[in-house]
Amino acid sequence: MATNANNPQEAQPTPSSPKELCNALYASCASRFKPDVVFHQEDIWPLKIIPNDNLSDLMMCINRLMQDGLLKLHNAGGSRAGWKVVSRENAKKYQNLTIEEALVYSYVESSGREGIWTRTIRSRTNLHQTTMNRCLKILESKILIKPIKSAKFPKRKIYILAHLQPSDDVTGGAFYTDGTLDEEFVNQLCIWAERYVLGRSWYHPPIKPLPKIKGKSKLSAEEADKLRAEEFRVAERERATAMIPMPAGYRGYPTVSEITKAVNESGVSEVVLKEAEMRQLMEILCWDNRLMKVMGGRGFKAVRLGDGKDGSKIQNGLTEAPCGRCPVFDLCEESGPVNARTCTYFLDWLA
Repeated sequence: MATNANNPQEAQPTPSSPKELCNALYASCASRFKPDVVFHQEDIWPLKIIPNDNLSDLMMCINRLMQDGLLKLHNAGGSRAGWKVVSRENAKKYQNLTIEEALVYSYVESSGREGIWTRTIRSRTNLHQTTMNRCLKILESKILIKPIKSAKFPKRKIYILAHLQPSDDVTGGAFYTDGTLDEEFVNQLCIWAERYVLGRSWYHPPIKPLPKIKGKSKLSAEEADKLRAEEFRVAERERATAMIPMPAGYRGYPTVSEITKAVNESGVSEVVLKEAEMRQLMEILCWDNRLMKVMGGRGFKAVRLGDGKDGSKIQNGLTEAPCGRCPVFDLCEESGPVNARTCTYFLDWLA
């Protein structure tokens, strides 16, 4: 039984016409039952609105209020019918709608921010495909509903109320645009997050200035450009090799909450990112071996890659050796047509 907001009054003045009776019943129900509360017939009798508890008068009022959209029928899968109060403002949306259009609108409304699939609407309303499509088109033209794209089910046509914004479960969150993953946006965020963590993962001592070269003003333009490029290259290599690790037990590595706050304040993203979304990006960077988890998984630290003598990245030994990418690897065997002793790829690599 529904709970009343206030104690029912002992008696109400008897309305003189069916219209007044309906208005009195609606006013009493609206004042005592919240919009999300389902009430039943036995909850109406204590209101003392229907004269002599006449069942015929009660059903007449209920039917009229339902036709005006002020009451919504609610049946939780059983034979016991109940109703919910609809505000007059929301009831206006049902005006000038046919029975089929009002039925379709009610199911779209009940879906909330999740939206409802057109096939689900058809199965619940038992309307013909043509009738349902016509109702959806009319409701959309009246700006009562709108179609949305789902990131999980991009081929499904889903409808939602026109004034609502779909939930993140439907749209996919900040990383999706119109149901499609924005790869460029994700890549830019990953680069920004990696640089942010990199600047807080190592200690960078100041770089010593390069000694001035005498006679530099007498160099030609080509020689000056070449010297400048060499200075930049040396400076970058010194900065890379001067990345001193933080001491053991260091607890200042950036966390997800810190990174999320920083990226939202930076203006990189037009939408406000949540910590759960930023955590997904950090997991991607960890899987790509660009970051690593520290502080029991709460913090993140950049992964430093070693450099070769010429400044090139040191790669995996298996990928550098010709055996790891040999096109005739399966034929290579001792004393066979292809072997390590006579392998031209191997000789070229060792040369």
